[in-house]
Amino acid sequence: MNKYIVRTSLVWLAILIVVAGLLVYRSRSPGQVNSKRAPMSSDTEPVAAGPDSNATSMSPAQQQKQDTQLSPVQLSPERMQSIGVKTGSVEYKQLTDDIRATGTVNIDERLISYVQVRFPGYIRKVFVNATYLYVRKGDPLFTVYSPDLVATQQEYLLARQNQKSLSGSTVDGVASGAASLSAAAEQRLEQWEVPQSELQKLKDTGKPITNLTINSPVSGYVTEYNALPNMYIEPSTRLYTIADLSRIWVYAQVFQDDVGRLKHGDPVEVTVDSYPGRTFRGNVDEILPQVDPVTRTVRVRLVIDNPGLKLKPGMYVNCDLKSPLGRQLVIPASAVFQTGTKQLVFVDHGNGSLEPKEVVLGPRTGDEVVVLKGLQRHQQIVTSANFLIDSESQLQAAAGSFVPPPPGAGNASQSAASSAAQINIDFSTDPNPPQKGTNTFRVKLAGPGNAPVAGADVTVTFYMAGMPAMGMAAMNTTSKLTDRGNGVYEGTGSLGSGGAWQVTITAQKSGQILATKQLRINATGGM
Repeated sequence: MNKYIVRTSLVWLAILIVVAGLLVYRSRSPGQVNSKRAPMSSDTEPVAAGPDSNATSMSPAQQQKQDTQLSPVQLSPERMQSIGVKTGSVEYKQLTDDIRATGTVNIDERLISYVQVRFPGYIRKVFVNATYLYVRKGDPLFTVYSPDLVATQQEYLLARQNQKSLSGSTVDGVASGAASLSAAAEQRLEQWEVPQSELQKLKDTGKPITNLTINSPVSGYVTEYNALPNMYIEPSTRLYTIADLSRIWVYAQVFQDDVGRLKHGDPVEVTVDSYPGRTFRGNVDEILPQVDPVTRTVRVRLVIDNPGLKLKPGMYVNCDLKSPLGRQLVIPASAVFQTGTKQLVFVDHGNGSLEPKEVVLGPRTGDEVVVLKGLQRHQQIVTSANFLIDSESQLQAAAGSFVPPPPGAGNASQSAASSAAQINIDFSTDPNPPQKGTNTFRVKLAGPGNAPVAGADVTVTFYMAGMPAMGMAAMNTTSKLTDRGNGVYEGTGSLGSGGAWQVTITAQKSGQILATKQLRINATGGM
């Protein structure tokens, strides 16, 4: 019994000593433990460790959310010439924003007049008996017979006769009363809009006019008429519609995205294919508060002078609406590179040094675009080959964190460079070629005499440049490999897409670069 207790106590004491030793070891050298033992997955396969291990598990959608990293580009004159780089200047200019649209000619509703009478009667003769006849102000339109009008004229003539006979009366109020009756009858005729010429004729002849001539109140074209011989008419009957076409309306169909750039009074030029080289000028009169749900356009009413009556209602015309923008900082539109989330311009600092700059842009006018923020006057910018320069900038940004230490690091950097030239890197994948999704990466390091190199920190980076035209951001996947012995390093990583990848392999030891290697690999699996 005592021997059993003693053995049990010794076993528990040994276990406590081992646990305490492990705790002390981990607390003193955590970096060495992490570098020698990579975390294991549930199925015992090794996975990449280190601060960049999360990159291997990112989905393509998450990777697209990351901003594309860009860096300044240094190109030789020969390289710039071969890819067709051209430059332009950032300048101030007086701009007018042109908005082009189509439109139709309509009658100016403010220049429409109606012809009606203010008494019932019968039409006798019609002088203007067709639509779109041109009439001048004062031209006769038709004659009318009205019993009420004849009776009123007789009352007027009688009142005038009484006024003359009683004008010399000495009785108070008799002469003034006769004059009031005459004035009241004349006023009634004027309210019925009997022309002054007809009133004068009535006074001269002393006989009522049975057929009263109605004249045109305005000059213009007859667009509608309802005056027929022997027709009974009332004050509510619209007999003629006369439109003055010396000024017309044009309804321009402007896209809703452009309406905010227009305002009342902006100048407008209208052209029509019927009169090549002829330009009609006017102004914006009104922006109507309705959007066509089919064409997504807004009707903008233009007031246009119509000399010679060349523009006719219903005619199809071309409209050039001009909105003055004042003095603005502008660049050629070809200088702007759209990344999908940003608008970039490459600034030329001279001697092949090109720097990407994010800009905020305003409206575009022709081949130029307004710059609201990001550039200054007289700066030189790239106006062509922006896509190739952007790809070069992304590649340099991706490889920028893997280059050897900067110059000036001393003899250590020179020795590292010489040793890197003596170490060979052999890279392979499983499956081969790699596929979209999880892959296994293997690197074999061999020194002089094909001797295996152990104890190195090996990282493998897969990089694919962004494709803004397809809505894809740049993708970057980094895996840290585990030393499997005999110079072999192994780890896993996930590729978010198939296609061409730029692969960079870096081996370091004690903070020094042992070797680097870059190559291109095509992965399967589609985008």
